[in-house]
Amino acid sequence: MDRSIGLEQEFFLVEGSGEPSVRADEFLERCRKRSERDGDGGAACLAPEWVKGVVEINTPPVHSLADLEERYADNVRLTLRSAREIGLRLYPLGTYPLPLRPAVREEPDYQVQVLTIGAERFMDAGRCAGTHLHLGLPDGTVDTESGVSPGASEESRRKLLDLYNLATALDPALIFLTRSCPFYEGGTPGLAPRTARYRGSEVFGWDGVYRDLPAVGALRPYARSSAHLVRQQFDRYRAWLAAMERAGVDLGLFLESGGDLLRPAWNPVRLNRQGTLELRGMDSNLPETTFTAVELILSAAERVVREALTVTPDDGVSTFEIAGGRLLVPGFGSLGGRLFHAAVAGRADGPVMIDYLDSVLDFAAGGGPRLEKLRLRRQATGLYPTTEGEILTTRSPRGERITSEEGLSLVLWACDELEGQITAPEPENSPAGAP
Repeated sequence: MDRSIGLEQEFFLVEGSGEPSVRADEFLERCRKRSERDGDGGAACLAPEWVKGVVEINTPPVHSLADLEERYADNVRLTLRSAREIGLRLYPLGTYPLPLRPAVREEPDYQVQVLTIGAERFMDAGRCAGTHLHLGLPDGTVDTESGVSPGASEESRRKLLDLYNLATALDPALIFLTRSCPFYEGGTPGLAPRTARYRGSEVFGWDGVYRDLPAVGALRPYARSSAHLVRQQFDRYRAWLAAMERAGVDLGLFLESGGDLLRPAWNPVRLNRQGTLELRGMDSNLPETTFTAVELILSAAERVVREALTVTPDDGVSTFEIAGGRLLVPGFGSLGGRLFHAAVAGRADGPVMIDYLDSVLDFAAGGGPRLEKLRLRRQATGLYPTTEGEILTTRSPRGERITSEEGLSLVLWACDELEGQITAPEPENSPAGAP
């Protein structure tokens, strides 16, 4: 693989009982001390989030899926051991199932968002956890003042455009395949709650964080050219500044938090200030599910680059189709309409989503063992498996709302599953008495 890749995943911290924790700072300090003790440097890959009950685990840039998995597993093991030392656990799914009141940090970057969007509405962001995949781009492609660097080569611009449009076309697939916890604030909304509550949608009546600011939080249309992609960055920036002005937020506070052109971007597909293309549409999930989705993305991206395919939106198709040197993908009206709705609110056996997913999986043919396992599950059951589907099959609530007992049981089950998939044996040189 020529390009670098990196992964970020947000985790809820919970007490040993499964109840929410606000001890992120204590946890991060314990991770730092343990990392220094073990000499592995893993603490550098941990970060706080804007609420004190969520932490982020990330990987350094690597160049293969195998290396990505190894670094991810190493860092998660560090956090699991550190959490165990102070009676905490990591809950890996996209929403906490029971009512949750996030404890907010005071840093300017977070306060700008809270004040601009509104405190109550923005609380939903603290009740959601996502996974982000970074695809490296050629050096000098991304620029924080212009979006796409004026000095980027024509080849770099073309690759960026095709990868950006591919990532956009994959968004409904990533939402559906990573649907994790079906519960939100104790209720069963019948939606993928993280996507519905984080993105929101005025069209579909989903009252989420970015419902009234789709330019900064929703999936944006395909880019017709690199110049169009640049215009999208400026359109979003102006939309954010206008929202700040309406809310009476001091521009200086935004500039203090690093308010460049790419800063106010919480879209599912975005240009990152680190020089990457970032895919942000996946729920936080169990490792096997996460890396199945990552394998799908990488296999599709590698084929686009290997065969020099031009990713071409077409209003006449609803699936991925090859036509000469082009990969035809559903036009944005369909992608952001019925496919988005099917991904968030559709049934597991809905034909719209099944046909689309079949075509995506066929396009990524030749991927690794997880994609082969996904194909076999699809052939055997007629459905695509999800963590959400497993939970609803085995842990449906007895009433209209999930009880505290049911919710805590689910949380502890997910914690156990994470630990089982990321085995965490102690190093032989661990100090005596360390858990």
